[in-house]
Amino acid sequence: MIDIEKLKILRKKTDISFAMCKKALEETKNDLKKAEALLIKWGAEKISEKKDRKTNQGAIFSYVHHNKKIATLVEILCETDFVAGNSDFQKLGTELAMQLAVLAAETVKELLDQEYIRDPSKKVNDLFKEAAIKFGENIKITRFLRWTLGE
Repeated sequence: MIDIEKLKILRKKTDISFAMCKKALEETKNDLKKAEALLIKWGAEKISEKKDRKTNQGAIFSYVHHNKKIATLVEILCETDFVAGNSDFQKLGTELAMQLAVLAAETVKELLDQEYIRDPSKKVNDLFKEAAIKFGENIKITRFLRWTLGE
C-alpha cells in the first residue's frame, strides 16, 4: 500500500509524474530517500537514451548582477518549443545565467562541474539532469558569455 502523503512529498520534491513516483515508492516500500534515488536512476537511463536527439529549440537567458559590473548570457537548447516555453525551463536558464555571474567558467564542462550556488550539495550538472528528467527531453547548454566591467 502506497503512503499517499509520501507520494505527495515525492511528487512535489521531484516534479516527476505521480505514476513514476508511485512506482518508485512501491519498489522501495515507501522509503522516500530510496524512491528519490530510484527516480534519479531511471531518469539518468532515460537521459542517456535521448542524448543523441536533435535540439533545435531553446532560449537565450541573461543576467546582470545587482552592481551592474557583471553580465552573462547562456544558450540552452531543447527538443521542442513546448519545453522552451515552460516556466521551469525559463527558471533553469535564469539560474544558470546567475550561476555564471557568481562563478566564472571557461567551458560548458567546467560550468557543469561547479557546485550549484543555491545548494552546494549539488553540482550544476545534477540540476541540469534533474531538469532533463522532468522535461523528458534532451537539453543542453551550447554556449555562454560572461562580461566583467573593464575586462
